[in-house]
Amino acid sequence: MKIIYLSILVFIHVICFSQNKQILYNFTSIPQSLLVNPGADVSYKYYFGVPLLSGISAKVSSNSFSAYDLFADNGVDFNDKVRNIINKSSNKDKVYANQQLELFSGGFRVGGEESTSYFSFGVYQEFDFLMYVPKDPAILALDGNRDYIGKSFNLGDINLRAEVLSVLHIGFHKKLNEKFVFGGRVKLYSSGANATSTKNSGFIFTANGTADTNIYNQVISSDLELRTSGIAAFTRDEYDGSIPEDIIHNTFFNGSLGLGIDAGFTYYFQKNFQFTASIIDLGFIRQSKDIETYTYKGRYEYNGVNPNFGSVNEPENVFDDFAKAIPRDTLHNKYTTWRPVKFNASIQYSFGESRFDDGECSCKTPSKRLYVNAIGAQLFAMTMPKSPFVAFTAFYQRRVFRKLEIKTTYTVDSFSYKNIGLGLSGTLGKFNMYVLADNILEYKDVSKANSLAFQFGMNYIFDDSE
Repeated sequence: MKIIYLSILVFIHVICFSQNKQILYNFTSIPQSLLVNPGADVSYKYYFGVPLLSGISAKVSSNSFSAYDLFADNGVDFNDKVRNIINKSSNKDKVYANQQLELFSGGFRVGGEESTSYFSFGVYQEFDFLMYVPKDPAILALDGNRDYIGKSFNLGDINLRAEVLSVLHIGFHKKLNEKFVFGGRVKLYSSGANATSTKNSGFIFTANGTADTNIYNQVISSDLELRTSGIAAFTRDEYDGSIPEDIIHNTFFNGSLGLGIDAGFTYYFQKNFQFTASIIDLGFIRQSKDIETYTYKGRYEYNGVNPNFGSVNEPENVFDDFAKAIPRDTLHNKYTTWRPVKFNASIQYSFGESRFDDGECSCKTPSKRLYVNAIGAQLFAMTMPKSPFVAFTAFYQRRVFRKLEIKTTYTVDSFSYKNIGLGLSGTLGKFNMYVLADNILEYKDVSKANSLAFQFGMNYIFDDSE
């Protein structure tokens, strides 16, 4: 069971995703760029996404190891691979996951042909997962405490949250003048399932008795809590439904509800020099459906021969004393969870006035002047229980044709220092398709990659013609 438990943790660590969408950010020929900055400078007459295919994103990342470290056919025992991975990991390493699937989306201008006001709307499904590597509990589960006499194992390393939800959003976007564009979005969250355990503390400590090395002094101090919503029904003996189907049913506005907002803007110092910023998912969910909170709180002290809780020679009253000292309680109180807030900011300089002469209006900017090249930098930050996740990106964007653009990025974050990304967005007639990929250098051998990402979507875009 020890190896199975740890293998599950490691597997989850390998398949993590990330919410930083640095290639999509300010790539304004793509309508979905409004999801990461509702104040992006876009000027569509109207658009709509292809249902279920307008926005699909996924990313795979790992702080401290790759799939190759765990599954390579190199003669190393699997248990030793797991042990090596745990030993080289830190309790600051993160298991972080995000996945999004856009069900439908659209937007349209309001107020006539000269208006610069737009509404956008849509629904998307999202999965969030964050876990800090529980290094001390993992070592204790893997090796026991025999070789760690005198060490205090920190139970505060247990820190995780997970959620499946759907989001209905309505946004407004307006260009006030040639220098300033702003936008905002209201979101209705529906949480189908949530698990949160981020406020844990305690320790497990074992020491030899002063007179006899076969006598042990053991102290367990526990303040552990796991809050769940929308999950408890699946653990009951009488449950005979389909978990995936029931989670989907609960996710789409049958679960716990919450509210959130996005806001952003674009400011032009000059026509070819801009600054943008956005804040995304400033909101909360009131967890109120199928609530169960499990707590293990108390302190247990044992002095004597190392206890064996097996069925043979079970120490008298030891297990009962432990259960009384640190009882498991189940509560049914509603609770509030806050969405992980994302912050983006970028600066961009454009140069090389285009020589396209087909007379069509660009979907990227309402200005008649188009630029072939753009360079810039972007900062991304996201709230986490211990410390914010931060990433820095430098980018270059090139307009190959009037409606075909590429964007390359170089990103530095805690997952990788060699993350090169590539994005392509093209529009043929009214049909727009985009493909964005992170860490393209890692595709030569994905088993050794510490980070991989992919985004894809299709839309129909209708512009004004000049």
